[in-house]
Amino acid sequence: MAAKSAAYRAEREELAKRGALRARPVEASASALDRLIHERTRLAIVSALAVNTSLAFNELKQLVRATDGNLSVHARKLEDAGYITCTKSFAGRLPKTEYRLSAAGRRALEKYLNHMEALIQATRER
Repeated sequence: MAAKSAAYRAEREELAKRGALRARPVEASASALDRLIHERTRLAIVSALAVNTSLAFNELKQLVRATDGNLSVHARKLEDAGYITCTKSFAGRLPKTEYRLSAAGRRALEKYLNHMEALIQATRER
């Protein structure tokens, strides 16, 4: 096993010297993903808000196919991180909750998407 590892390392070193082997970019590391956005429901929330100026609670709930409680918990995590803003008001006697993507949230989503593209590219190059 050790001989195989040494041979593998030697081959990789030779390829690197010839420029035939690219160093794996740091940003293409799967462990460096933004775990806050990477979760399915939170990614759906941020993505939905990225293409809409704002969304009411029920609109967002329908788009991401979440329950009231599930949406509330995930939205709160994003709000605590500063990725989204939540505005509560009343329309007559009915409460209205509206969500918007913040500038920090837009930057985090853009960084996440760039990271995912780098991972995809690194995988295809192998």
